[in-house]
Amino acid sequence: MPVRVMIIAGEASGELYGAMLAVRLKEMWPGLLLLGIGGEKMEAVGVELLSGINSAFGGVGALSSVRHLIASYRKVKDVFRTVRVDVVVLIDFPDFNLKVAKAAKKCGIKVLYYVSPQVWAWRMGRIKKVARRSDIIAAILPFEPEIYAKENVYCEFVGHPIAEELKNHPVDKAAVRREFSIDGSRPVVGILPGSRGSELRRHLPVLIDAVKILKVRHPEFQYLMPIAPNLAVDTFGAMLVELESLGVKFTDGRAVEVLSVCNLAVVKSGTAAFQAALIGVPVVVIYKMAALDYNIIKRIIEVKYINLVNLIYDAPVVKELIQDMAVPEAVAGELIKLYEDEDLRNETLEKFRRLREIFDQKNPTNRVAEMVAQLTA
Repeated sequence: MPVRVMIIAGEASGELYGAMLAVRLKEMWPGLLLLGIGGEKMEAVGVELLSGINSAFGGVGALSSVRHLIASYRKVKDVFRTVRVDVVVLIDFPDFNLKVAKAAKKCGIKVLYYVSPQVWAWRMGRIKKVARRSDIIAAILPFEPEIYAKENVYCEFVGHPIAEELKNHPVDKAAVRREFSIDGSRPVVGILPGSRGSELRRHLPVLIDAVKILKVRHPEFQYLMPIAPNLAVDTFGAMLVELESLGVKFTDGRAVEVLSVCNLAVVKSGTAAFQAALIGVPVVVIYKMAALDYNIIKRIIEVKYINLVNLIYDAPVVKELIQDMAVPEAVAGELIKLYEDEDLRNETLEKFRRLREIFDQKNPTNRVAEMVAQLTA
């Protein structure tokens, strides 16, 4: 009987990691049956989807609606009862996946948690629950195994799929410069305000005024801004027109390619900020949210930083401008400091280089595939 693996991802980055893993698993077991919850990327590499995710990624709405979540969970449980699943691989998405893990355990199915929930950031009480419902935890950050060390569960730092993707798909920088008509003799500033409407509404006004300040101080700067594929352009048309009038060039997504040709960047906290560090781009991180949400989150957050680089170093390597600190003068000022202060820039880049070395030594997809094989033995 063929090996049967279920992969469950509930948002965009997790689905990419799931697709990468699916490819490797199929190389290991040509007759493998792959089931899961994901999107087009996972389906394209041969995962038989029980339920799909849509473009409205983020938070509890990542699977389109509560009703959809409930229906998806029921489908998973039905499969557990009717199909011999050997291993279920859970990718982040804890509100859903921890319930799946509990159901899998009841059916005697092995559970591999890949990209474990960020219990170190908030809701530390979840550590025991994640450990109890997992057979193996594949951690993507180097400090996570220590968090689980006392919980009687095997947790290994396998590396980060983002670093693996960057290493395996190098960018042709010269081609990108030609395509975007970049003058190689002038610095390029990347502007990555986020992809969700709420992020853009709060970040774009700040960034417009920051660019105005930068144009006075450093008229030689060039600007690139990726626009997320799911962005409702009409909603932000006036702001985009103003940015264009300031000399900002837009690209259709392709954040990694944009960052690859940048000398500096201002980036919404999240995946792109980590990519910038791994690529070697001095970066300023911003994040603004609704005042009520911020007041709630700051009471329950259990870490000093929100950027992964700072969390890994446990030090303010990257400047974080959060909420009321994210004003145009501060954004422009920090970018100018990184550009003009050569010692600061070199120190930042050296820390980024050392960070990249940690992750370049790892191959998370291969290692997680080996863990799946270990659980099926």
